[in-house]
Amino acid sequence: MKNIKRHLAIAVLGISLLSCSVEKNRYELIPYPNNMEQLPGHFVFDDNTNIFVAPECGNEMTDIASAFATHFNEISGKSITVTPTESGKKSLSIKLDKSLAPEAYRLNINNDKIEIFVSAPNAFRFALQTVKQLLPAAIYGNEKVANADWSIPCANIDDAPRFGYRGLHLDVARHFFPLDEVKRILNVMAVHKLNTLHWHLTDDQGWRIEIKKYPKLTEIGSIRHKTMIRKEWDNYDTTPHGGFYTQDELREMVKYAAELGITIIPEIDLPGHMMAALAAYPELGCTEGPYEVSGQWGIRDDVLCVGKENTFNFIENVLLEVIDIFPSKYIHIGGDECPKIRWEKCPACQARIRQLGLKDDEHGKAEHYLQSYTTHRVEEFLNKHGRNIIGWDEILEGGLATNATVMSWRGTTGGIEAVKQGHQAIMTPTGPLYFDYYQTSDTQNEPLAIGGNNPIELVYNFNPVPDTLSQEQSKLILGTQANLWTEYIATPEHLEYMILPRLAALSEVQWTQVKNKNYDRFLDNLGKSIAIYDVMGLNYAKHVFEVKGEYLVNGEKDCIEATLRTQGNHPIYYTLDGSEPTESSMRYTSPIEIVPDKDSCILKAIVVRGNMKTRTLVRPFQFSKSSGHLATLKNAPNEKYTYNGATILTDGIRGDFNYSNGCWLGFKDTPLDATIDMGEPQQISSVKVGTLVQYSEYIFPPTKITVYAAEGNNEMQEVGKLDIPITKVQDKDGLREYSCDFSPIQASKIRIVIETTSQIPAWHGAKGEKAWLFVDEISVD
Repeated sequence: MKNIKRHLAIAVLGISLLSCSVEKNRYELIPYPNNMEQLPGHFVFDDNTNIFVAPECGNEMTDIASAFATHFNEISGKSITVTPTESGKKSLSIKLDKSLAPEAYRLNINNDKIEIFVSAPNAFRFALQTVKQLLPAAIYGNEKVANADWSIPCANIDDAPRFGYRGLHLDVARHFFPLDEVKRILNVMAVHKLNTLHWHLTDDQGWRIEIKKYPKLTEIGSIRHKTMIRKEWDNYDTTPHGGFYTQDELREMVKYAAELGITIIPEIDLPGHMMAALAAYPELGCTEGPYEVSGQWGIRDDVLCVGKENTFNFIENVLLEVIDIFPSKYIHIGGDECPKIRWEKCPACQARIRQLGLKDDEHGKAEHYLQSYTTHRVEEFLNKHGRNIIGWDEILEGGLATNATVMSWRGTTGGIEAVKQGHQAIMTPTGPLYFDYYQTSDTQNEPLAIGGNNPIELVYNFNPVPDTLSQEQSKLILGTQANLWTEYIATPEHLEYMILPRLAALSEVQWTQVKNKNYDRFLDNLGKSIAIYDVMGLNYAKHVFEVKGEYLVNGEKDCIEATLRTQGNHPIYYTLDGSEPTESSMRYTSPIEIVPDKDSCILKAIVVRGNMKTRTLVRPFQFSKSSGHLATLKNAPNEKYTYNGATILTDGIRGDFNYSNGCWLGFKDTPLDATIDMGEPQQISSVKVGTLVQYSEYIFPPTKITVYAAEGNNEMQEVGKLDIPITKVQDKDGLREYSCDFSPIQASKIRIVIETTSQIPAWHGAKGEKAWLFVDEISVD
């Protein structure tokens, strides 16, 4: 990959206009076109350039061209003009071709002419984005850069998106973001040719849309008076948090997005996630309150009472105002995470169940069918007003509404089931498309995330269309989107950091055909996107440019092998004594063998990338007598939390608070049962187990640790046991180490069995469910 310094400058300079070799042309486009013929030469924008829009293209395309010319002139100091007639001068011409699909375009660039063929305004916008990405990154800014190389390489491009739905979801209910920040997100979506913003406007923690018929929704429902601190469920701050958008502001946003080629789909989440509405209008709940806008994340038992007719009057009146603001074909009605506890005891809901003749059966309880009734009824209302519904994949439960589109977030299973029933689906699975998850497994210096780990490579390699679907079923997959929930994202800088540069990877999933995707090419082009983000003043993560490490126990050599890598061929330098690496340090050329002959070791590594400063990789190791000896497992970990398997238990690495960073093994249905052969007999008297406690994610401490030992081929004997009481009230989350001590013995093999509670206790919101056990290290001393 070329020098990153070039990418980080405001302008992309240095391409010689005298050269006509294809090799020296750069086509740093994300998303990458599906059909492109690279040609020698360049088209140079200068004062003799004019823009011609064919009359049949209409006023909207003329306005788009005029806006481009005005901005180009302001940035470049040139004076290109929009003319009513096509001339023989150097020109950019826009022409109508009704044979093209609405978002398809043809772009022909030669030395003295650019031709764009489209059938609709949005296609013209996408073609212009391609032109802009080929220009210096300064075109995306507001500062004049007159000395830049205002040329683009010649090419013939025939392009169209893979999917018609290319979305990004933004939650403003948990943390409110001003319109200017939402516009910044829309702007960068347009750079990468996304066409849909799914705007999550209401939830338990805040109501963000003005509804004139129900003013208390914003007077009361938009403000929560406390917010839980980090992930401490019963620990709150005392700072009110609030905000909402007026209807005029929302109409302004709809217009702003439309001018970028983006449709805004609003979400009013119902019948669950309605605590903010219930706080404002308690009569809408089964118990009639009192309620408060929730300061806690997660799922609340109190939901809309759908046994009351007045609840449906409320829903319909709210939706009438919503559809008056948003012209989108779809309205998202949520439908996720709706507990039925209140309905089971509510006289009105039970009366509705009897009236409708709903019964429990092998597929679900009557209350599940009551939610299906609610979804059907809301859909019928919206259909009468010319709109269709989208809901999260829980709307499949109890039977899917007639024309509903399913947004599959709990994996892709919901989407698969929907299309098999003949419904359309949009794939938005938590892995890898939740952008509130961490972007790296090394989270020690990362801003807080909800958990999980969705690095950019996993995002890029996601295929929204499972191989199990037939060709006809595959056509029902409308597209895909990433979801950004903001429980732990409170600032614009944090918001942008979580989105970028994963949004670039997402755009190729959405736009580029699978056969045309190439991760190495994408990484090589990503530098230009980074330059664009810099010009736009956006905050972004640099993980893809940093040193990454993989650490595996080599059972044959009884050591830990550290494999380092980074994007491109840039040199990596490292130290093992904790000192800061420099270009004078050892250069990495092959896996590093770390032999646990001391108590500890700190690996540090850097990559040299010109003027781009990235973080130093820091990996501390803590060794014991079991380190470097590969364990064997009787029971496999949960498939989702297996990673490198048993090597995790004896690699000397302690995990952090991110349970999916690759440092933890997760068990749910079986205990951890590991045997470690340490070779020669050694005196041991203690086994320490590193665990994670994160109650919000249902991760509990162990309840029992049992240690067995043997010397040579002798039979294992129990040598120690530690019983750990189940906590009766929530205590602190965090990393915990439990030590099972016993009288000194000689042993060459040990077996450790670690159990946790089979049922989450009553004080927890998920009482009765199975708990997780997460272990990162077994240390023998």
